[in-house]
Amino acid sequence: MAMMPRRVKYRKSQRGRMKGNASRSNFVAFGEYGLQSLETSWVTAKNIEAGRVAATHFLHREGKVYLRIFPYKPISGKPLETRMGKGKGETEYWAARVRPGMVMYEIGGVPEDVAKQALVRVAHKMPVRCRFVKRRHSL
Repeated sequence: MAMMPRRVKYRKSQRGRMKGNASRSNFVAFGEYGLQSLETSWVTAKNIEAGRVAATHFLHREGKVYLRIFPYKPISGKPLETRMGKGKGETEYWAARVRPGMVMYEIGGVPEDVAKQALVRVAHKMPVRCRFVKRRHSL
């Protein structure tokens, strides 16, 4: 089952526009290594789940995978060959807004080369260009 919110205040949302870089979740906070977005896009719940499955499958249940994004934006669509009018379409899927600099996945508890290989596999599932980042230790 794809990820989606349990409850929402409004069933449908407008498309909006995304500009600028991520001001939040733009550094590795939970794991040791992360996958950082380099582009702006909507990442669907299916994309997020596919990345999670790819990472956990590669790691063979070693280490821990952290998801830093959640699909809270409903994306609606109207059926094909429908006439204009008759209101806004029903929600087709849920998506997360991703802006440049946002850390989407994190991995901890494994060596760097293993984490890099796992996150490369996750990056292939994403609709945005990504890069591998390490945690900045403040000690």
